[in-house]
Amino acid sequence: MVDREAGRLKGEADEPGWEVDPDDEWGLAVIATVGRQLRLRREAAGLRAGEFGERVGYGEDMVYKIEGGKRIPRPEYLDDADRVLEAGGLLSAMKEDVEKVRYPKKVRALGELEAKAVELQLYDPLNIHGLLQTPEYARGLLLMRRPAYSSDEVERFIAARVARGAVFERDPAPEIGFVVEEWSLRRPLGGRAVLRNQLAHLLEVARLRNVELQVMPMDREEHAGTDGGIDVLKFADGSAVGRSPVVAHGRPVHEPKHLRILELRYGIIRAQALTPRESLAFVEHLLGET
Repeated sequence: MVDREAGRLKGEADEPGWEVDPDDEWGLAVIATVGRQLRLRREAAGLRAGEFGERVGYGEDMVYKIEGGKRIPRPEYLDDADRVLEAGGLLSAMKEDVEKVRYPKKVRALGELEAKAVELQLYDPLNIHGLLQTPEYARGLLLMRRPAYSSDEVERFIAARVARGAVFERDPAPEIGFVVEEWSLRRPLGGRAVLRNQLAHLLEVARLRNVELQVMPMDREEHAGTDGGIDVLKFADGSAVGRSPVVAHGRPVHEPKHLRILELRYGIIRAQALTPRESLAFVEHLLGET
C-alpha cells in the first residue's frame, strides 16, 4: 500500500509482513508456489518488478521477496496484483491457501485441533488463556517476552490468537471450560484500559451457553494446579489429546493413563475454584474496580 503522507512505497523496513517459518515444509511449498505464479503473471504482462511494485504500492525488494517465496503476501497484495495483472480473480483466490500458512506451524496445528474438538478443558496458571485474549492484551503479553520477539513475530502471534477465536463461532458449538487465576485478572498488562477491555471480553465470552468460566481465587489454601497448565481436547470419535508441563515432558498425549491424570487434576481444580455464577460476579466486580 502507498504511504500517502510520505508519498513513498512500502518496503521491507516499513511493512510488518510475515516471514516464512523455516521449519514449516508445507508452508514453504505453498508460499513458493504462490510466489512463482505471481512472477509468471508479472512477466507475462511485461512488467519489471519495480514497475509492478509501483502499481501495487510496494517496494521492488518486497516484490522480489514475495515472488521468491521469502515473504508471505498479505491479502490486499494479492487483490492488487490480481487487478494490476488482470488475472480475473485467480490471484485473489490464492488468499485461501496463504491464509492457512500465515501462522506459525505449531500454532496452526493447535488451531486445527481446537477446530475439531467437541469439548475443551483449559487451565492456564500464569495468564489469561490465549483463546480468551483480546488482541490488545495479547500484544501486551507478547511484548513482555525476553528475549524479545521481533515485530514480525508479535504480529503473527496476535493474528493467530485472534483466528483461534473462531472456535466460539462454530455451529454446533463445542463445550468449553476455562479456569483462570485471580492474579491474571488483576495484572494490568498493557495498561489499565487494556485490562478493562479484556475483563469486558471475558464477561461476553462467559455468557455464551457453551462456555463455563471459573476463577481460582488467590486466597485458596489448597490448589491442584500448582504443577502447571492443563489442556484436554475431546473429539467426536471418542478420542482425546491432552497436554501439561508435568505429563510426558509437556508433549501432547493420547494414552488413557496420561489423560486420566490430566482430567483428575482438572476436575479437582474446577472444584476448588469459584462456580461459574460466582466467577461471573467476581469478574463484574473486578471490572467495576478497574
